[in-house]
Amino acid sequence: MIRIYTLEGKAFVWNYTDVRRIREEHRIVGVLVGALPRKPRQNVRLGLPLELLPEEARLLLEKGLATLVKNPTSQSLGDDRSQDPLFPGKVAAYEKELEENYQEQLRLSAEQRKIVLDSLADRIAQGRAKKWQQKGEGGDPLVQPVESGSSFVLPRESMMIQLPTEQTQRTEEEEVNWHVASQLWPYAGQENHEMRYCIFRDLWERGYYVTTGSKFGGDFLIYPGDPMRFHAHYIALCFSKDAPISLCDIISAGRLGTNVKKTVLLCSVDQGGTIAYTSLQWSGMQ
Repeated sequence: MIRIYTLEGKAFVWNYTDVRRIREEHRIVGVLVGALPRKPRQNVRLGLPLELLPEEARLLLEKGLATLVKNPTSQSLGDDRSQDPLFPGKVAAYEKELEENYQEQLRLSAEQRKIVLDSLADRIAQGRAKKWQQKGEGGDPLVQPVESGSSFVLPRESMMIQLPTEQTQRTEEEEVNWHVASQLWPYAGQENHEMRYCIFRDLWERGYYVTTGSKFGGDFLIYPGDPMRFHAHYIALCFSKDAPISLCDIISAGRLGTNVKKTVLLCSVDQGGTIAYTSLQWSGMQ
C-alpha cells in the first residue's frame, strides 16, 4: 500500500519505490520538491519528497491504491522539538551513531593508508637514500622504518555523513480520514475541490497524464503520454457551470494557448456530474 503523508494540507510521498510505481503504473506525476543531498543549494534538479496535487492524492485514495497517514511524532516547523520528552534520547542515539561511524571510518582510513605506504616502501627508501647521497655524507643511510598507519588521525570535519531521504526510525503511523475535512486534509466537501477532482478524474480515465497547470496560468496541463516524452496538448481551466466568464478572460485564455501552442479547454461540471469541455483556438480573420 502506497503511503501518502500529509502536512498542513499538503500530500507527500517519500518512498522512491512508491513514487516510481504511481508514475509508471497509475499515471500520477506530481512534483519533486526536495533538495538533493549533494547539491542542496540548487533548485534545477530536485529530489524526494514528491508533492501531489489534492486531486492526485484523492484519486489514489479513492482507487484504494494508497492510504493517507500522519506521523504522530512529527511536529510543525514552528514547534520546539526540545519539548518532546523523547527528544534527549533521540539526540543521544544520534550522537552515538555518529561516533560509531567516525571510529569505523578512522579504522578503514588507517588500514587503507597502511596498504598504500607498504606498496610505496621501496620507493620511499630509494628517495631517502638519494637525499642522503646528495648531502655528500658517506656511509650507508640510516634506515628508518616507514611510518605505519597506527598514528593516522582523521579530522572529524572530513568524515562522511549519510543524509537519509526518508525516516530511518519507524514509528506508529496514524491514518487520516480523507472523507472528513480536517486541518491535515481540508479539501473534503469543498465545492471548488469537488469540481476540480471530477474534471481531473475524467481526464485521467480517458488515458491522459494530468499535472498542475500553474506555470501556464491554468488548472491542469494535459499530456497524451508521459511528460518526459511528450509536450502538453491542452491547458484546462475549470469553471463552475453557472459562473459567468468575462470576454476578457476568454480572450486572455485564447491568446495564452496560442502563444504556447496548446489548446485551451474550458471545463465545467453540472449537478449531475456531467462534464462539458469547450476548446478555444485562435484563428485569423476571414
